[in-house]
Amino acid sequence: MTSILTNTSAMAALSTLRGINSDLADTQDRVSSGYKVAKASDNVAYWSISTTMNSDNKAINAAQDALGVGAAKVDTAYSAIDSAIDVVDEIKAKLVTASESSTDKEQIQLEITKLQEQLSAVSQAASFSGENWTVAGADASNAVVVDGFIRNSDGTVKVTTAEFAIASYAMFGSISATGVGTGGILGDVMTIALTSTMTQGQIDSYLATVESALSSLTDAGAALGALTTRIDMQDDYASTLSDAIETGVSRLVDADMEEESAKLSALQTQQQLAVQSLSIANSSSQNILQLFQN
Repeated sequence: MTSILTNTSAMAALSTLRGINSDLADTQDRVSSGYKVAKASDNVAYWSISTTMNSDNKAINAAQDALGVGAAKVDTAYSAIDSAIDVVDEIKAKLVTASESSTDKEQIQLEITKLQEQLSAVSQAASFSGENWTVAGADASNAVVVDGFIRNSDGTVKVTTAEFAIASYAMFGSISATGVGTGGILGDVMTIALTSTMTQGQIDSYLATVESALSSLTDAGAALGALTTRIDMQDDYASTLSDAIETGVSRLVDADMEEESAKLSALQTQQQLAVQSLSIANSSSQNILQLFQN
């Protein structure tokens, strides 16, 4: 039966066209945005996971930036320690020279004094971002470097750190207002003062002081070297971890562009056919007029 009031064929064609247009709009959104899960309504579980992991990834990247700052501080302190070792080696050589009885010990002391001043200058200049790891200062707390960000199994988060014991490895305990270092690893080295009447026993005592300082400087350099290795390894790991998280999130929420482009072409064809079908269904009512014209 054909009715001029209700066109069931047109209704079916229109319903089909609406469904195709809805699918086409969704596919176009995926193609334009690159996401198959762009909002919570697309997939609640995947959207929740991706939101959390993207947030964690930003924190990891921030920790990686902090690692760069920490690495600069370590490198600055290590450069000072390395330079100090060279200077102390020179003082050691001067003391060995002074062991020769015919040498002018007071002239040698003039050179040693300049080397001592150099030690103070090296330590005083070893500052990065307001921190100087070569001077213990009044508050000799450990230096802390942020080296990571982790999420525990219970959902809580934690920032991990690496520490450097400034009190144990500082070149000086403090720097006076006149720029002279005192205390610390090199405090005793700064007290070396040769005179023309100095005995070999006293020089040997100074040599023992220098050897002790060199040993302590070597330990400090080793500690900084170990910290540098840890920071470098953590930096590499943070980069790898960040890439892994991005890849994992991508698998959850990114659209397959090959699949979506193929689906888009198919839906566009279906849309054209549905429009044509609706046009045919609407024309059937007009054909009834021919019955009355005859």
